[in-house]
Amino acid sequence: MPRRLLSLLAALYTVAVSAADRPNVLIILTDDQGYGDLSLHGNPSLETPNLDRLGRESVRLDNFHVSSVCAPTRAALLTGRYTLRTGTHGVTHNREALRVREVTVGEALRGAGWRTGFIGKWHNGEQYPFVPTGQGFDEFLGFTNGHINQYFDAVLLRGTQPEPTRGFITDALTDAALEFISRADDRPFFCHLSYNAPHSPYQVPDRYFDKYRARGFDDTLAAFYGLCENVDDNVGRLLGRLAERGLADNTIVVFLTDNGGTAGVKHFNAGMRGGKTSVHEGGARVPCFVRWPAAGWTARAVPQLAAHFDLFPTLLDLCGVTPPPGPVLDGRSLRPLLEGRDGDWPERTIFFHNPIDETNRYPGAVRTPTHRLVREIPGPSAGSSAKAKDASATPWQLYDMIADPGEKHDLAQAQPQLVEQLARDYDAWFAEVTREGRERLPLPVGHGEHNPVELHAPQAYSSGGLHYHAGPGFAHDWLTGWTSVKDRLWFDVEIVQAGEYEMEIDYACAPADAGSLLRVRAGDVVAEVVIPAAPVQPVELSTRDAKGRERYQNRVWGTLPVGRLTLTAGRQLLAIEAVRLAGAQVMDFKQIRLRLR
Repeated sequence: MPRRLLSLLAALYTVAVSAADRPNVLIILTDDQGYGDLSLHGNPSLETPNLDRLGRESVRLDNFHVSSVCAPTRAALLTGRYTLRTGTHGVTHNREALRVREVTVGEALRGAGWRTGFIGKWHNGEQYPFVPTGQGFDEFLGFTNGHINQYFDAVLLRGTQPEPTRGFITDALTDAALEFISRADDRPFFCHLSYNAPHSPYQVPDRYFDKYRARGFDDTLAAFYGLCENVDDNVGRLLGRLAERGLADNTIVVFLTDNGGTAGVKHFNAGMRGGKTSVHEGGARVPCFVRWPAAGWTARAVPQLAAHFDLFPTLLDLCGVTPPPGPVLDGRSLRPLLEGRDGDWPERTIFFHNPIDETNRYPGAVRTPTHRLVREIPGPSAGSSAKAKDASATPWQLYDMIADPGEKHDLAQAQPQLVEQLARDYDAWFAEVTREGRERLPLPVGHGEHNPVELHAPQAYSSGGLHYHAGPGFAHDWLTGWTSVKDRLWFDVEIVQAGEYEMEIDYACAPADAGSLLRVRAGDVVAEVVIPAAPVQPVELSTRDAKGRERYQNRVWGTLPVGRLTLTAGRQLLAIEAVRLAGAQVMDFKQIRLRLR
């Protein structure tokens, strides 16, 4: 069904409760914080009193599961569907983008009269309409890619345009959320607050870092725990503001995290095996608290299986909103569990897949109420750090999650029939959720809502000796090693409006390498420019750990005006090539910017 028709139908469906009774909704999502990274869950070294209090006042979904890397979790949370149905099948190279025909919880609630805002990390596409303002959110302040390199005085996006902020990023995002929820308006609000902490790079104000460093932790863990505590302080600010303004009673607050933990898992992981990227329990089981005082729920822990894709139908159910027309949901409303009607909750099976590229079937896992079936790929097992190598996948492993929650005793040989049954279930599920295939979606260019638009190095294809500076090509990386005229890079683009486009490239070029001739080409349309010097200008970052200082680097980039190309509408390749090499390297390539004239 065309997206425009879906949007029209979504705007016409009815709300089953009066405007005065409609609850506000606040989702708080943290990044890389594991189940064990809360003092409520027994962590002996970390203090999270505000999240602990929220948990004690909530229905705690204690068997709640997500994907084990970030963008897939976010896609499932937004749509109520298994990630592989939505177009999202990775964490970088535009594999993280969410198809625009998907219906998001933002679109559903906005269509029913909610004021919608997304604040923080998006990570489901970087060009409009993949971005929040194209996916159901009236307002957006944050960043669209997988991480940000600078946590102090960060430059974020307001809609699609850059906006500088002051202070530490988690504090600044909280300030924006406080402003959004405090604004006088007759409509209820839906605020999706997506913190990037405690994800690396490990940058944190001194007082948090010094506290945990003094307890004997190394720089990495001290910074990580400091980031967790800073998040907790900001959650306290949010809960306090809701109480001050009389909004707490009729605001549904949901707290969860996007995957298993990272720096903290070796110190404390609540007895689970694995962390982020793992298809074992520790990679996917995360905290999820749901508080709504007006509903009169009894605060307690719920043991039944639940997952990220359940939140879409749950929130619509609680808000009295009929799901709008669109793709079929995989999730189900958790309302019976929240209301204590456990007898209404049938047993279920949940499936997991770690995306690597357009081909991999594994790593994967199956979770039933009693067992976990796991098939791994040795070495790095998720995101673009890994290679798709299904032939090297381990045999299926089987664990009894009731008797052996730490997954120490593989029962695959003892229970081959159960392994065979669950493996068949996985194969059938995988075939069904990938029926539409997996592809890197083309990058949209020419929308008035995003002009100029930047196409970033990690979204490019390349050949020859070109490679990413930091390895796999995560956010903010650049392409280097351009030492031959046979090397090239290109973007798969969708020109949505034909016309004349002015182009600029952000780059670095040592003075000794200046003078190469560069060509930008779309079909037979060509623009050429000689590359002047643009010496590398590093930007100092306050990253605490040595590994992070090596991996996360910022520069002040030179800007090279390329000229103009007249582009026709439709899908095409935008190629960047070296016609003549003047020195040892053409340049380091950061991004190309296109402005429709």
